[in-house]
Amino acid sequence: MTGGVPNNGISVLIVDDEAPARAILRQYLERISGVRIVGECANGFEAVKAAAEAHPDAVFLDIEMPKLNGFETLELLDPSVAAVFVTAYDAFAVKAFEVCAVDYVLKPYAPERIAAALERACERKRARTGASPAELAAAARPEGTWLERVVVRDGSRVHVIPVEKLVAAQAQDDYVALRSEGKTYLKPQTLASLAAALDPKRFVRVHRSHVIRLECLARLEAYAKGSYVAILTDGARVPVSREGHARLKSLLE
Repeated sequence: MTGGVPNNGISVLIVDDEAPARAILRQYLERISGVRIVGECANGFEAVKAAAEAHPDAVFLDIEMPKLNGFETLELLDPSVAAVFVTAYDAFAVKAFEVCAVDYVLKPYAPERIAAALERACERKRARTGASPAELAAAARPEGTWLERVVVRDGSRVHVIPVEKLVAAQAQDDYVALRSEGKTYLKPQTLASLAAALDPKRFVRVHRSHVIRLECLARLEAYAKGSYVAILTDGARVPVSREGHARLKSLLE
């Protein structure tokens, strides 16, 4: 390796739903001095839990997995984790580099190819850069489609919220508060990026700090001159700006 493994080594998490693929990766990585494998996971849920406990420097991550795909899994990991996607398909290569993956290795892989990917991961560890949650969320969605579910990490736990159960979202500093089935989940993402990913025929940004699902609107009440309050089916009251009222009106007509 030209750049070499850092003096303090590099810790790696392996994530692939196929046991033989994990075994080959472990075999190739263990040949490289300074590599410490901190875990093997068969799906994204296991990966999020393992990463929260082991804090890996890099993750070798499959893309097409059950439960959570590779992009959704990466979205829930610390942004400083260097991601190497390992997959049998080349269709996701562009998306992988759009989310700042350090490498994209096609199966079946050779040991020298894994070594080269690890070197890039070491370079990323030194630079400590990564993709934003919005970029990762966009990459997880098939091109030309709207968001179908939102993934949220709560410690080592993962919540998957189908958009059919998302009532509303509110901006809270660098987070968005998602309300679903009587519970609220905080996700590090801007409201603007979330709103851009949601179907505009079903979700409306009624205020600079609020998005609601149209099916959850019970009624509108006048609040002050030129402003309104949206009463949702769960009883919540959401402020509606003039611009938001115009958007609602165009959809409800």
